[in-house]
Amino acid sequence: MSDPRPTAVIVLAAGEGTRMKSTTPKVLHTIGGRSLVGHAIRAARGASPERLAVVVRHQRERVAEHVSALDEDVIIVDQDEVKGTGRAVACALQALPEGLTGTVVVTYGDVPLLASETILELTAMHVEGGDAITMITAALADPTGYGRIIRGADGVVEAIVEQKDATPEQRSITEVNSGIYAFDAEFLREAIDQVESDNAQGEMYLTDVVAIARRQGLGVRADLVDDVWQTEGVNDKVQLARLGVEHNRRTVEQAMRDGAIVIDPAATWIDADVTIGPDTVVHPNTQLHGATTIGSDCVIGPDTTLTDCEVGDSASVVRTQATLAVVGVGASVGPFSYLRPGTRLGARGKIGGFVETKNAVIGEGAKVPHLTYCGDATIGAGANIGAGTIFANYDGVAKSHTTVGAHSFVGSDSVLVAPVTIADGAYVAAGSAVTRDIGAGELGISRAPQRNVEGWVARRRPGTATEAAAVLSSESAAETDAELPAVAGAAVENDQPTTDTKDARR
Repeated sequence: MSDPRPTAVIVLAAGEGTRMKSTTPKVLHTIGGRSLVGHAIRAARGASPERLAVVVRHQRERVAEHVSALDEDVIIVDQDEVKGTGRAVACALQALPEGLTGTVVVTYGDVPLLASETILELTAMHVEGGDAITMITAALADPTGYGRIIRGADGVVEAIVEQKDATPEQRSITEVNSGIYAFDAEFLREAIDQVESDNAQGEMYLTDVVAIARRQGLGVRADLVDDVWQTEGVNDKVQLARLGVEHNRRTVEQAMRDGAIVIDPAATWIDADVTIGPDTVVHPNTQLHGATTIGSDCVIGPDTTLTDCEVGDSASVVRTQATLAVVGVGASVGPFSYLRPGTRLGARGKIGGFVETKNAVIGEGAKVPHLTYCGDATIGAGANIGAGTIFANYDGVAKSHTTVGAHSFVGSDSVLVAPVTIADGAYVAAGSAVTRDIGAGELGISRAPQRNVEGWVARRRPGTATEAAAVLSSESAAETDAELPAVAGAAVENDQPTTDTKDARR
C-alpha cells in the first residue's frame, strides 16, 4: 500500500471573515489558548506532510507573521486579487514544486477541532480508493453558510453548491461540505485551471473541481463523519464561543482521563497546551492558560487563574492569579495572591494572603505570609517576611533590588528601601524603614522615639466623643488611685499581705 501521508497540506486562511465584525483577522481569534489557524496548522503538521502551505490575503502581514512564528517551515502563499477558494488553491499549487504527485489535502484555517488522525484517515481512504477526490462531509442540523452536497441517484457525489448559489430545494439539504479534501495532485493541477468565476459572487470556487471530475468520469468519494465538530468552521463570534466551549469540554475530559481530578468540569477552563499530573485536584472557577504545567498531587483553585506557570508536585495554589511564575514542590500560594512574571517560589515555601510578588526569587522554606508587596527581590531559604512589609523597589526612575539572607526575619510593617541587603541570620525590628545594609546576626532598627503629648485631645479635639472617653478614663483611674490607701490599710489591720498595685488596677 502507498504511504498514506499527504504529499502536501494546503490551509486556506485568506478570507476577510466579515461576519466576525472584528479588526482582528478571523483566523487569529483564539480558542483554547491557540489561534484558529494555529489549530489548523497543528492538525496538518500532525499528519506529517512533506510540505505545508498556508494561503493568506486579508491583513496579510499580521497573519503571515503569526503563522511563521508558529511554524517557521510553513510556506506562506499570497492570494492575489481574484477571490475564492479555487483561486487560493491555485496560488498554493504555484508555490509548491512542479510535478508534484501524490495526495494534496486542503483544509480551512477556521476549523479548529479537526484532528490529525482525521486527516490521516482521509488520506488513507483516498489512496486506497484511487479516486480523483475524497472529501469529508457532515450532516448538520443547521447547515446555513455551508456548501451543500448534491448526490446522484446512486449516491455518488455529483456537485457541491455554495449557499449563495443554491436553490431553495438545495438549501434544504443537510449534508454539507466540510471544506476538507484529499485530491490527486496531478488531477488537481489540471482541473484548477478550468475553474471560472461566472457565479453570483464572481469567485473561483474550489467546489467546481468536483463537477470537473464528474464530467471527466472520475471518482468522487465522500466520507460522512460522525464527529461533526471536526468539520465546523467559525464564521462569527457566536460560533467562536460555541466551538470554544466544545474544545474546552474535550480538553478537560482528556485531563481527567490522564489522571486529574476536576471537581466541576463546566466551571473549569484548560488551554490546549496545559499539562496536569495525576491526582491533582482542580477546584471550580479555575482557568489554566498557555503553557502552564502542573505536577501531581497538587491542589489548584478555586477561583484561580494561572498563565504560563509551572507548579511542582504537591503544591497548593488557592484563589490566586499568576503569570510566568514558578511554584516549587510542596509550596503553598494564596488565598488572594498575585504572582507577576519572574516570581519563583522555592520548595515548601509560602506566599500567603494578599501578597503581590514580581521578579522575586523566594528560597526553599521561606515565607511571605500576608499583606506584602515583594518586587525585585531575592529571599534566602528559611527567611520570614512579616505582615505588611513593603519592598520599595522603584524610585520613580529606576528599579533596584533587595536581598534578604537565609533564615533572616523581617518584622511586620517594615519598608525595605532598595537597593539594600539584609545578610543571613539577621533581624529587622517591626516598623523599621531599612535604608542601609544589615550584617549577619545583626538587628536593624529604624524608628523615631515615641513621644506622648499630655492633654493633646483636650486642647485639639474638645467636645468630641474622643475627649469624653479620655475624661471618663482619667476620672476612673483617679478613683482607683484614691481607693488604694484604704485597701492597703485594711490589709494591715487584718494582717493580710498587700495586693500589688498593678494587680489592683486589673
